[in-house]
Amino acid sequence: MAAAAAATVFIPRIPATTATVTRCSALPYLPPRLSSSSSLLLNYSILSFLSESRKSLLQTRASSDETSTADANELLTDLKEKWDAVENKSTVLIYGGGAIVAVWLSSIVVGAINSVPLLPKLMELIGLGYTGWFVYRYLLFKSSRKELANDIEAIKKKIAGTE
Repeated sequence: MAAAAAATVFIPRIPATTATVTRCSALPYLPPRLSSSSSLLLNYSILSFLSESRKSLLQTRASSDETSTADANELLTDLKEKWDAVENKSTVLIYGGGAIVAVWLSSIVVGAINSVPLLPKLMELIGLGYTGWFVYRYLLFKSSRKELANDIEAIKKKIAGTE
């Protein structure tokens, strides 16, 4: 009984005659709720818009299956010819396996770097700086673009073995 009496003493009373209520909140006010009929109309219009946009994205054109199978067969025959033209098949397989292992190891290293707190932001900053330097050095001026194109062609010739 004493606890109930103590609780009634500490409850503040709100006057019933105040018309304005002041709110002290840092959050913005929410818009008023729509009535059920207007919200159903709004939902229907949104759904109809989404279904129309999906239909336009999923439109396909009819084509004969002969062209797709011919392309696939042509691709396979080209790959077989190129594979038969390779003299050192074991070397190609070793390089391919090494490339897969290198990609796997680099993903592990990048994951480890991302787990260190400040290192990812530092790496982003370094990458942004290098990108800026590359654009300034090779892409900004016409003469440097020609130099880059020549360098790329020289690398292509080295890889192809024509140089």
